[in-house]
Amino acid sequence: MFVGRQRELEGLEKQYAGTGFEFTVIYGRRRVGKTALIIEFIKDKSAIFFTARETNLAENMVLLSGSVQASRYDTEKAPVYRSIEDALDQVFSAAEGKRLIFVIDEYPYLAGAWRGISSALQEKIDRRSKKCGLFLILCGSSLSFMENQVLGYQSPLYGRRTAQYKIEPFDFFEAREFFPGVNPQDTAAIYAMAGGIPLYLSCFTGRASLKEKVIANFLSPQGFLFEEPENLLKQELRDPANYNALIREIARGATRISEIASKTGLETGAASHYLDTLIQLGIVERELPITEAAQGKTRGRKSFYTVKDNLFRFWYRFIPGLIDIIHHHSTEKAWDFIEEGFSAYMGKVFEEICLQYLWRENGAAKLPFFFQHAGRWWGHDPVQKMESEIDILAINGTTHALFVECKWRNEATGRDVLEALLRKAEHFRFEHKYYALFSKSAFTAGCKKLAAERGDVRLVVFREMCQ
Repeated sequence: MFVGRQRELEGLEKQYAGTGFEFTVIYGRRRVGKTALIIEFIKDKSAIFFTARETNLAENMVLLSGSVQASRYDTEKAPVYRSIEDALDQVFSAAEGKRLIFVIDEYPYLAGAWRGISSALQEKIDRRSKKCGLFLILCGSSLSFMENQVLGYQSPLYGRRTAQYKIEPFDFFEAREFFPGVNPQDTAAIYAMAGGIPLYLSCFTGRASLKEKVIANFLSPQGFLFEEPENLLKQELRDPANYNALIREIARGATRISEIASKTGLETGAASHYLDTLIQLGIVERELPITEAAQGKTRGRKSFYTVKDNLFRFWYRFIPGLIDIIHHHSTEKAWDFIEEGFSAYMGKVFEEICLQYLWRENGAAKLPFFFQHAGRWWGHDPVQKMESEIDILAINGTTHALFVECKWRNEATGRDVLEALLRKAEHFRFEHKYYALFSKSAFTAGCKKLAAERGDVRLVVFREMCQ
């Protein structure tokens, strides 16, 4: 089942509708659905699809030759081309006078086998692209390689591309498309565990209960997600042990670089280097209070680290401590431990979902003003004379602000929560202030009364967000 990616498909179709040469770069982290997107796009079109392997040039030449020959002669047993240049010449010739898609998936592997591939492509594009209808797609999972060696200024291919797509994980509302008819709270729980990666979300489809799906995927040594985060680190990184330790400590609550370095036994400089790599992979993020981030700052005294990817966040929060129980087949007890701590774990995920909802409302002009920046805020409150946090602060310059509190709990959200939010907002000097509360279940009569009296407060229940 192919889900989502409509904007990307529409963009690719628009390019395909032309007659001239097109060169598109598609990249993103592993498992995010790049190949599925390309296959969906080319399913009814004339195309050559080649997946490079992490092996030597000779083997890649055999595979590339087979892909090219299969597209032209319906056979993969034709002779191997003498060189990649010969194979590329054949592709460009086949596209003369017609539209032909040529996909090189896992392009970094081919570049690793032959460093001259980008220069060879540059030469073919410069010399032959004006005479053909080739639609070239280069796809890769190594973000640093694709951004620096394909899209970057130093790349031989710089300036040749006609489009690029960085494929991001689905947000919660896109992920819901995998689960039509499923209880929204169960869908939120799945998103909290699997994140927005299509392959992981697909593990939770079907008629089994949420408990049964968690046990099958996470709490069984044979489960697909039982060792997935560690396996990904081993595939992507040369020193997985230190990265593993860093993610584990952040998932347990360490946020400052000094604290993270101390708990992992790493020097601060080394820990910072490892964390930058995890940020580039989309696993960890470095945050600043939104008022500072809005000024273009990326680092600062107040910055802290969190696990960005929900699968990694969930796995490192729960699974390592349950390994022995799982290996002794006590899956029911392991589930009990997860269930006991899951509501607290969902708090951060619910904030993330609420922020996604606000961006959608913002784009649809359904808020009191159009905001430019939104995120968490923390710092010293001079009015209350204490450290303070705001779940979401959405701002437009220095004039407008929306203060938001998010509560994922079974009981109704009360008047005290709104009053606390109003107090937190007192020391901010925005000309126009608005407020919103998001609740998993409901709001008390007292909270509704205060919101109605003020007229600048919006109350949103989770089920309303999913309509």
